[in-house]
Amino acid sequence: MAGAETTVERLRAYLRELSPQARSLLIGELERAVLRGDDVVGTDLVLQELRAIVREQREGGLRVDHAARLFFTPLEPFLVDDRGDHKHPGRIARSSLSGLWTWIRRDLVASEAEAYCKSVGEALLAGDDDKAVKLARAFQDKVGVAIDGAFAAADDEKTLRRLRSQIGTPRDAADAAALKSVLKGRNLLSTLGAHLPLRLGNLTTSQVADCKAMVENIASRDRDLLLYSLLLVMNRLSAPWQLIRFGVSAAGSDTAARVAETPYAVTVTIVLAELERLVGELRNDLRSGQGVAVGVLLKTIHDCARGLRTELDLPVDSTWGRALAAQRAQISDLLRSEIESMPGRVRRLLRPRPSADIRPYSTLDPDDVAETEALVEFVGICRTFAGELAISEMTQRTYSELQRYLDDGSRALLEGVRHAGDADRSFRQSQVEAAVRFSAKVFGKDYAAMLEKAAEVAQASERKSARG
Repeated sequence: MAGAETTVERLRAYLRELSPQARSLLIGELERAVLRGDDVVGTDLVLQELRAIVREQREGGLRVDHAARLFFTPLEPFLVDDRGDHKHPGRIARSSLSGLWTWIRRDLVASEAEAYCKSVGEALLAGDDDKAVKLARAFQDKVGVAIDGAFAAADDEKTLRRLRSQIGTPRDAADAAALKSVLKGRNLLSTLGAHLPLRLGNLTTSQVADCKAMVENIASRDRDLLLYSLLLVMNRLSAPWQLIRFGVSAAGSDTAARVAETPYAVTVTIVLAELERLVGELRNDLRSGQGVAVGVLLKTIHDCARGLRTELDLPVDSTWGRALAAQRAQISDLLRSEIESMPGRVRRLLRPRPSADIRPYSTLDPDDVAETEALVEFVGICRTFAGELAISEMTQRTYSELQRYLDDGSRALLEGVRHAGDADRSFRQSQVEAAVRFSAKVFGKDYAAMLEKAAEVAQASERKSARG
C-alpha cells in the first residue's frame, strides 16, 4: 500500500499546486474525454482527486494538527467525504476525524495523547520524520487497546450511552469500531495494499481469483479485516461496482440468494452504500451550483446502478432489490428539477423583447449564460443515461421542447438584430450569441456555425440599413 499511496499523494500534491483556472480546464478536458469513451489510463483517478480538492476548498478542509494527521494515516483509504450520517460499512466520514481526535485526547487516553503530541512536535521540529512515524505507530497501538477496553467496560446501557456521547460523531460506535479495526490491522492491510495493482480497469475472472486469495489470506488472520480488505480492493477499481464479482465468484452463481449466503455478501452492501454516497455527492454538487465533473459523476452512478442490476439476479422484492429501486427513485427525483427547469432558463434568456424593455447598451449576464449552457449540456448527458436512471420520458420531453424553441426562436432573434437600434443592439447580439452556444450543445457545431453565419449576415444587413 505504501507505494500506491505515495503515488496518489504525489498526484494530489501536484494537483493542489495548480491554479483554480488550470484545475477547472483539466476537469473539463478529462470529463469530455470520459464521456466520449476515450480510454485514457488514470483519468478516473485524476478526476476523483480533482473533485475532492475542489469540494474541500469549497466546503472548508478539516483542521487537524500534524500529530493527528500522522495518527490517522492508516485510515486514509477508508475515509469518505460526506456529512458522516450515511451508512458506509467500514468507512469513516472525513468530517468525523476531528470528533474522534477530541475524544481520544479528552476522554480515552488523555495523558498519553498529550505526551504523544509533544513528542511528535519535537521530532518534526528537529526534522526527524522517521521518529515521528514511529511515535505515531506506538500511539496507534495504545489507542486500539484503549478502544477495546472502553467498550468492554461499558457493560450496561447507561455506561454505553455515556461512551457514545463522548465520541460525539454521527455514527459514534461504528466510527470507533472502524478506527480500532484499522489501527490493529494496519500492518496486514499495508501488506495487502502493497501487493494490489494501483488501478484495476476491469476486474477479470483471474484477477478476482488472485485478489480473493490475498483477501482471504488477510481474513484468515483476522476476520474483522475481510471488510477492510474488500474496501482496499474497491479503492483500486476504476468501476467500484465490480466488487460484486467477489460475491458471484464465492457463490458460484449470480443469484442474489446464493450470494447472500457467502461471506462476500457484504460486497453488495458496500456497492449499494457507494451508490448512495455518489447520489449524495451529485445532490450536493447540483445544489451548490458548482458541479465538479458532474457528467462523469452521473456516468459513474449509471454504471453502478446498471452493474448491480446486470451482475446479479436481483429480485425486486428482495432487500437488495428494494434498496436499488429506492436509489433509482432518488436519482430520478433529484434530476427532475434540474431537467425540467432547463427550458425555462433558456426561454428567460432568449425570449424576444420590445426595445422599451431593454436597458440601453446592456447585454445578457455572461455568468447566467454560462450556467444555462452547462445545464443544457448536463441534460444532454442525462439523455445518454436516461434508461437506467428512470428519467427517459422526462428527458425526451424536455429536450424536444428545447429543440423546438431554439429552432423557432432563433429566427425571431435574427430579426431583432436586423432591426436593432443603437441602444438595444448589444443586448440582441448577446442573445444571438447565447443561442449559438446553446444550439452547439443541442444540434451540434455545424448547426451552430450556420446560425452564427446567419447572425453575421443579419448584423451586416443592419449596418447597411443604418448607413442608408
